[in-house]
Amino acid sequence: MSEDIVRDSNGNLLADGDSVTLIKDLKVKGSGGVTLKRGTLVKNIRLTGDVEEIEANVEKVRGLVLRTEFVKKA
Repeated sequence: MSEDIVRDSNGNLLADGDSVTLIKDLKVKGSGGVTLKRGTLVKNIRLTGDVEEIEANVEKVRGLVLRTEFVKKA
Protein backbone atom coordinates (compact mmCIF):
# COMPACT_ATOMS: atom_id res chain seq x y z
CA MET A 1 0.00 0.00 0.00
CA SER A 2 1.32 3.42 -0.89
CA GLU A 3 0.60 6.18 1.58
CA ASP A 4 -0.17 9.65 0.26
CA ILE A 5 2.39 12.29 1.16
CA VAL A 6 0.98 15.51 2.60
CA ARG A 7 3.04 18.67 2.12
CA ASP A 8 2.62 22.28 3.25
CA SER A 9 2.88 25.35 0.99
CA ASN A 10 6.71 25.22 1.15
CA GLY A 11 6.94 21.51 0.36
CA ASN A 12 7.70 20.30 3.90
CA LEU A 13 6.23 16.95 4.96
CA LEU A 14 3.30 17.08 7.39
CA ALA A 15 2.36 14.35 9.87
CA ASP A 16 -0.31 13.83 12.53
CA GLY A 17 0.38 15.99 15.58
CA ASP A 18 2.46 18.63 13.78
CA SER A 19 1.96 22.35 14.32
CA VAL A 20 1.40 24.70 11.39
CA THR A 21 1.12 28.46 10.89
CA LEU A 22 -1.36 30.18 8.59
CA ILE A 23 0.20 32.15 5.73
CA LYS A 24 -2.98 34.03 4.77
CA ASP A 25 -6.01 35.54 6.52
CA LEU A 26 -8.86 33.04 6.17
CA LYS A 27 -12.58 33.71 6.55
CA VAL A 28 -14.21 30.64 8.08
CA LYS A 29 -17.51 29.77 6.43
CA GLY A 30 -20.41 28.91 8.72
CA SER A 31 -18.76 30.29 11.85
CA GLY A 32 -20.56 33.59 12.18
CA GLY A 33 -17.92 35.80 10.59
CA VAL A 34 -14.76 34.47 12.26
CA THR A 35 -11.52 35.33 10.45
CA LEU A 36 -8.29 33.50 11.26
CA LYS A 37 -5.36 35.88 10.90
CA ARG A 38 -2.06 35.23 9.15
CA GLY A 39 0.51 33.88 11.61
CA THR A 40 -2.03 31.99 13.74
CA LEU A 41 -0.43 28.84 15.18
CA VAL A 42 -2.51 25.69 14.75
CA LYS A 43 -1.34 22.82 16.97
CA ASN A 44 -1.90 19.08 16.76
CA ILE A 45 -3.19 18.72 13.20
CA ARG A 46 -4.73 15.51 11.86
CA LEU A 47 -4.29 14.23 8.33
CA THR A 48 -7.35 13.37 6.26
CA GLY A 49 -7.65 11.03 3.30
CA ASP A 50 -7.07 14.01 0.99
CA VAL A 51 -3.49 15.22 0.45
CA GLU A 52 -4.71 18.82 0.07
CA GLU A 53 -6.62 19.03 3.38
CA ILE A 54 -5.86 18.73 7.11
CA GLU A 55 -8.13 18.84 10.15
CA ALA A 56 -7.46 21.03 13.17
CA ASN A 57 -8.96 22.73 16.19
CA VAL A 58 -8.39 26.43 16.75
CA GLU A 59 -9.50 28.45 19.79
CA LYS A 60 -12.45 29.97 17.95
CA VAL A 61 -13.41 27.04 15.68
CA ARG A 62 -13.54 23.30 16.36
CA GLY A 63 -13.37 20.66 13.62
CA LEU A 64 -11.80 23.00 11.10
CA VAL A 65 -10.61 21.69 7.72
CA LEU A 66 -7.70 23.66 6.24
CA ARG A 67 -6.20 23.48 2.78
CA THR A 68 -2.48 22.72 2.85
CA GLU A 69 -1.77 25.55 0.40
CA PHE A 70 -2.53 28.07 3.20
CA VAL A 71 -0.27 26.63 5.93
CA LYS A 72 3.43 26.19 6.59
CA LYS A 73 5.06 23.88 9.12
CA ALA A 74 5.91 25.64 12.38
